[in-house]
Formats: sequence, C-alpha cells, structure tokens
Amino acid sequence: MGNQSLLPREIAPGVFWLGDCLEQPFRGKIYHSYNAAYLIVGSEASLLVETGHPKDFPLIEKQMSDVLSNSNAPPLKYLFITHQETPHSGGLGRLIRKYSDLTIHGDISDYHLAFPEYAERLRPMEVGDFIDLGDRKFLAAEPVIRDLRTSLWGFDTNHRVLFPGDGFAYSHYHWDGHCGQIAEEAKSLDLIDVSAVFAERALYWTMFADMNVYVERLKSLLVELDVSIIAPTHGLPVLDLEKTVPLAMEGLLAGRDLVFSQEAIVSSEREKLSA
Repeated sequence: MGNQSLLPREIAPGVFWLGDCLEQPFRGKIYHSYNAAYLIVGSEASLLVETGHPKDFPLIEKQMSDVLSNSNAPPLKYLFITHQETPHSGGLGRLIRKYSDLTIHGDISDYHLAFPEYAERLRPMEVGDFIDLGDRKFLAAEPVIRDLRTSLWGFDTNHRVLFPGDGFAYSHYHWDGHCGQIAEEAKSLDLIDVSAVFAERALYWTMFADMNVYVERLKSLLVELDVSIIAPTHGLPVLDLEKTVPLAMEGLLAGRDLVFSQEAIVSSEREKLSA
C-alpha cells in the first residue's frame, strides 16, 4: 500500500489528488501505480473526476469527505468519468446512491444499462461541452490517447489542469518513496521505462500504431489548451511540463520497441532450447 498520509494532496488551488497505490508485479519487482480520483472545488459546486478502483473507494470517499468538510467547500454535485473501465468508474453505483443530487457526466453511452433507475441523472458530454462550477469551468477535452472508444478527457479552466485518464499513465517506485509525490519530486524514476511498460500492459494497441501521430497531436493539444498541470489517473501528477512531458512521450514511443525486443529474446531462447 502507498503512504496514505500523503493523500489527499492539493496539486493546484481547489484541485485535490485522491487515492492509494495498487501493487503490480513485473520483471521480478513490485511497481506501484495509482487509480486516482481528483476533487475539484469551485465556488458554487464541487466535481469529482473518476471514482477510483473499487478497492480504494472507502479511502477515496473518506479523503473526499475530509476535503469537503475541512475547506467548507460547496457540495459535490457532479461526477465526470473518463471511461467505463473499472479503475475509473467502479465506485459509480455507491456514489450515485449516496449523493442524491449527483449527476454523471462524460460519454455515458451504456451506463443506463447498469443503472436504469438513475438514467435521468446521466448527462452526455462531447468535446467542448463544459460544467460551470462558479469561479471555474470543467471542459470536456479531446481524448488523444483512448483506452476505450468512449474515452473523454477533462480540463479545469481556472488553473489549466488536464485530466487525461489513461494518457500519461506510468508506474512508480514504492521502494524509493515515490508514493504521493508529484512526478518532478520522484528523482530516481525512469519515466521512459515505466511509461513504456504501462503502455505495453494497459494500452496494448499502442504496440501496433504509429505513436508519432498521437504524440504530435498531444503536443498540439497541450499548447491549444495552454495546460499548466497534468493530472493522470494512473501516474504521478505533472507540474513541470517542460521537464516531464518529453520523457513520458518518449516512453510512449519506446513501448513498441520494448515489447518486440522482449519477444525476440524469448524466441531466441526457445530456439536454443529446442536445438
């Protein structure tokens, strides 16, 4: 488990990082990754981005409740989910039952099949649509890196925070104390390597696509929105884009080479054993 005392953490005024680590064994080591949620506190209403993994829901719910009560924040009225995969939407049922005024936003294509009794509380969004929180707006942004067809990204217009879901996904090193740190604080993190590993394990389609196209589009989106902070669901938040983004993008480009070089090694070893 991660260092729970470090979260929730305010990564920008009114933007709180919630969650806990998930342990993942890989190549004989235990890597940690987040299935994070983010609470955005506006002057008129609060919004939650993602629900976190079901195993983390009791902790995330407590972290969120503590923030809302301690900061005298306006009530939680909106939930935005980047897509339907369990680590992103697994707490939907519990949230919608607890908060009677909560509405669900994003590409909500099939949520009504799971929760037909709450269909009237589902609000579809498309790129360019926004939710007004008072002193800030939450904008539906282009999902450059998709996990599912229904993926949609979010953007806080006040402090220019991008919520890219599975974009900028990578693990971190528990043994080096990275849990609860922002990317730039994790000095020993090999961001190229862990980004490539995550792409292989969670976004396998990237192994068969020309990722240069996606990297160039991602660069353009960061400029178009004038993004200042990146808050990924599965990685440490990025506050220094100039330093960290190039490394994450290099990891996306390296993922395919990593996979196929491993396959070549395995194939060679099999040939030796069968000779």
